[in-house]
Amino acid sequence: MVKRSQKKTDFETALAELEALVEKMEQGELSLDESLQQFERGVQLTRSCQQALKDAEQKVQVLLQKDGQETLEPFDSDAGSS
Repeated sequence: MVKRSQKKTDFETALAELEALVEKMEQGELSLDESLQQFERGVQLTRSCQQALKDAEQKVQVLLQKDGQETLEPFDSDAGSS
């Protein structure tokens, strides 16, 4: 069994919650206090997403390193659409 309290919210879940929160706030039906609470949660979610992206970028950089040198290859966006 995985301890949920220790587990970070994964990127997709945080992003989906952030999108729903923004939608709710854009409707303009929240009180000032509710809006502030939602804004605070949005900041937390944004930071979580930014950290997840940073971690992913670091993993990619490690995977691309070969013998101490980065070996980057050009991205061909048409390769997967054949």
